[in-house]
Amino acid sequence: MLRFLTILPAPVSGSGEGKTHLAAPHTDQRGEHTATEMKTVLILPESPAGDEEIRSVGRSTIYFPLVGLLIGLLLVLLYMVLRTFLPTTVNCVLLIGALAVITGAHHIDGLMDTADAFAAGKTGAQRLEIMKDTRVGAFGITAAIIVLLTKYISLAAIISIPALLTFPLLSRWAITGLALIFPSARDGGSFYALKDSAGWGGFIGATVIALTVAVPLNGLIIGPLIMLGLFGLLYCLGVIFSRLFGGLTGDCCGALIESGEVIVLILNIALIRLLPSLSDANLFKINIPF
Repeated sequence: MLRFLTILPAPVSGSGEGKTHLAAPHTDQRGEHTATEMKTVLILPESPAGDEEIRSVGRSTIYFPLVGLLIGLLLVLLYMVLRTFLPTTVNCVLLIGALAVITGAHHIDGLMDTADAFAAGKTGAQRLEIMKDTRVGAFGITAAIIVLLTKYISLAAIISIPALLTFPLLSRWAITGLALIFPSARDGGSFYALKDSAGWGGFIGATVIALTVAVPLNGLIIGPLIMLGLFGLLYCLGVIFSRLFGGLTGDCCGALIESGEVIVLILNIALIRLLPSLSDANLFKINIPF
């Protein structure tokens, strides 16, 4: 379950989204999943997940923000070590690199596939076909560079324990709601299997967990404002994807998660600057010295 939540892998069947050569090495897709694969939890999986495995995860969407929190905790531990002997800029580069390793760079892979399909396709069917192509184009590389560079600059401007815990958590929380709102672009694939088994109960539970963490870290006002702003902006992006592709795919989810991480960091910076008094004296906010 944790492996799926972090990387949104494509299913074994041919209907799943393709992986670019730059982001995912070739694996033998004939192997079946066993309990021993959980040893890979957050790192690159041995092979893609099947539809039934994804459906079981869809029934556990309440845990999506918890997995994001776990990723954040790993980043915090690394940050606490690196900050003792490295400057902030170098620290941020290594943290972003660590995030890519933890998630297997599969979200970045989905971002590149989505960007290529977004720019090069003329029809919905053609865009979906481009998205399945294992090759990556100029638009995909450009999108990845822009997102990673923006993430680096934003993180360098606001690097702290609350920020490191918040941005991976909320970006994954938003997916639990978007999966309920938007249709699947394919009759099969990872998003189809996820949507087919996800429910509003999971989204409500995930929202409670997200609020429970976001409010103490960011405050009673700024925390929910970040969540509202994030969901609204990702909803708009989901509308664009839905119109272009006829719905969402697993690659679209990867693009939404990468975009969501950037949006959370930018909103955090913007709200602190726009509402400095609230950031200094915000109700229920836990003051962390670094």
